Amino acid sequence: MLRRERGVKLELINPPEDAFVDGRIIRSLQANLFAVLRDILFVYGQIHNTVRFPNLDLESSVHITNLVFSILRNARALHVGEAPNMIVCWGGHSINENEYLYARRVGTQLGLRELNICTGCGPGAMEAPMKGAAVGHAQQRYRDSRFIGMTEPSIIAAEPPNPLVNELIIMPDIEKRLEAFVRIAHGIIIFPGGVGTAEELLYLLGILMHPSNKSQVLPLILTGPKESADYFRVLDEFIVHTLGESARRHYRIIIDDAAEVARQMKKAMPMVKENRRETGDAYSFNWSMRIAPDLQMPFDPTHDNMANLKLYPDQPVEVLAADLRRAFSGIVAGNVKEVGIQAIEKFGPYKIHGDPAMMRRMDDLLQGFVAQHRMKLPGGTAYIPCYEICS
Repeated sequence: MLRRERGVKLELINPPEDAFVDGRIIRSLQANLFAVLRDILFVYGQIHNTVRFPNLDLESSVHITNLVFSILRNARALHVGEAPNMIVCWGGHSINENEYLYARRVGTQLGLRELNICTGCGPGAMEAPMKGAAVGHAQQRYRDSRFIGMTEPSIIAAEPPNPLVNELIIMPDIEKRLEAFVRIAHGIIIFPGGVGTAEELLYLLGILMHPSNKSQVLPLILTGPKESADYFRVLDEFIVHTLGESARRHYRIIIDDAAEVARQMKKAMPMVKENRRETGDAYSFNWSMRIAPDLQMPFDPTHDNMANLKLYPDQPVEVLAADLRRAFSGIVAGNVKEVGIQAIEKFGPYKIHGDPAMMRRMDDLLQGFVAQHRMKLPGGTAYIPCYEICS
């Protein structure tokens, strides 16, 4: 980074040749580099600048939400005056061709209904809906396409943004990234995925099942092709047996019907708008959603922290969901994040303790992810678990 009188200049060292066309950098890559500069360097500076935020307390729930809002506003992601139309899509980076094509069909149907897309910005189920929505928007001559990619520093280092992303936002950590997803969303679609997708679903259920959020309107659909029906059946059974039957009322499973998924999302948008109007909330940022501090505090996936998670049924469901989310978050760290990979190499696999029945179901779920190649991208060496389930 070079200092200049008018600002800063980035010097690229050994950039790939395909990042340039006739000697000029591709504009989307230039925008992504600016996003990195804006969100990693600028925001880091603001957090540690006591002049700008003299009373910032990163252990306060209200302050964390304000920080998430400030980062999104600084990235110009919060558009005032627009009716609700932002659909967050979650799913795995390692999915098969049928699942990819289905997610793309869902994206096309969403695009035809002029809905915008926000994903984790990587490949697989994060890319397919954007690719489909781009086609749908083109068919409708919709010129305000928004494809938001929400990531974090430890993820973007391993997974670059997919080419469809036109608004890249880098949140400081996974907890603030998940909160940004939930507060910017007007509806959420979950495609087949691995532990990261399970983590996102548990995080969301931990919020929706909180008594303070019973009046919230946030449609949640789990969907995939008919080949993925068994995946959702096992995931649904795991949720019901850990969080209870009441968890089911917060989501709907639709198998192999892309048009119906998009119809349900489009149909819910007026209800989302009316709910925000009644509560006096913003369309672009859901301030009224109550997120417990347990879900906001960054979780450091050390071996001690993973071993001390309270995975037992004798506690409120939203608290149990938060600890289950942490368990899956630790496995994600052990799979793809540098700090987690180094800890596994040094101390061996994480040991996860809990209720025997719950641990058995968790083991079945994770073994299913391994068998379906959802723990790592296909090809290369076999997946070596970074965890050990101990009942």
